[in-house]
Amino acid sequence: MTAPLAGIRVCDVTQNLAGPFCAQILGDLGAEVIKVEPPGGDLGRAWGPPFWGSAGVLFLSVNRGKRSIVLDLKRPEGREVLHRIARGCDVFLQSARLSVPERLGCDYDAIRGVREDVIHLSVTAFGGRGPLRDFPGYDPLIQAYSGIMSVTGHPGGEPARVGGSVVDYGTGMWAAIAVLAALRTRDATGKGARLETALLDTAVGWISYHIMGYLATGRVPGPMGSGLDAIVPYQAFPTSDGSVMIAAGNDAIFRRLCEALGVPEVARDSRFATNPSRVAHREELVPLIASHTRTLTTRDLVERTRRHSVPTSPIQDIAQVAADAQVAAAELVTPAPHPEAGNYQDISIPLRIDGARPRGSSGPPLAGEHTVAILSELGYSEAERRHLLDEGIAAATEDP
Repeated sequence: MTAPLAGIRVCDVTQNLAGPFCAQILGDLGAEVIKVEPPGGDLGRAWGPPFWGSAGVLFLSVNRGKRSIVLDLKRPEGREVLHRIARGCDVFLQSARLSVPERLGCDYDAIRGVREDVIHLSVTAFGGRGPLRDFPGYDPLIQAYSGIMSVTGHPGGEPARVGGSVVDYGTGMWAAIAVLAALRTRDATGKGARLETALLDTAVGWISYHIMGYLATGRVPGPMGSGLDAIVPYQAFPTSDGSVMIAAGNDAIFRRLCEALGVPEVARDSRFATNPSRVAHREELVPLIASHTRTLTTRDLVERTRRHSVPTSPIQDIAQVAADAQVAAAELVTPAPHPEAGNYQDISIPLRIDGARPRGSSGPPLAGEHTVAILSELGYSEAERRHLLDEGIAAATEDP
């Protein structure tokens, strides 16, 4: 497989999850990524337990395939090193709050000053406009602010966040898409780009149909547990030993579900003949289906519905997913070398190119693991490297 981004260099001055995930995607696609960390390392390294080696798994999940240099960007000499790195990079990623990048020398104007055709991307919480533009934000805060938490969980229950960091990871995906588009444009025009994305943008996008439904009807949606207000039956149903998710997304699937449950006459009932009528009669239909599913074991219900081509799934826990045969066949959990973490494994990029899953050439780096090597590549002499390290402007895990 030819790496699509081979020859592209990325300077990653982001922390936490969204920006680093963008850089990891670019690295998986073949780009060389230099991760610039502050003294003490990316703050995400301390997010744990759980830890694997010295770093939290949140950090490990978004930083494979990178080389790490530790720099103090609050000091002029640190910013000078950063600009040397940026001069040789096609893409520059930063995620500081709006008032900070200029002070650290990583704002668009500063980086464009050393590389005119640079593709510069900023990741923020609320974007560059509006009353909250200077506010920090994390995934659960944005889930709350955007309305995601208002439609998550069960009616009458406590507020609940989505179990994965969908806003952070989603923002990283959008950032990577923007960079790929800008690289394509630069190939055609020779011009760089100033890109922006925000956690709020991603979060509002995730619930677009909820917002559009409100705008269309004036009705404010709320949490529905495992269900969806626009499709019935489309939720978890009880079994004799657990629950099964059933997604009858159209009338034909609903008829097959009724056949699988041995009640084909239910599909012929005028109250349930079409999806709009099933939605209107949800309170009658859902208990009726549940009365049949709870007589079967989870395994029996899944096997029976799948024989009738009804989309269903057992509700698996994380241990079951990690050991799942389909996940293994898809090569989604991949072993990789790591200097500290024994039996290290991480999650593959969710795409294939020419039949193979691209991925970075190494595991997540230690903080400052490549500082000396990068300084050498930038032309710093041994004496200059020693000065930067002795003065705390740079930090390394290697011998200088």
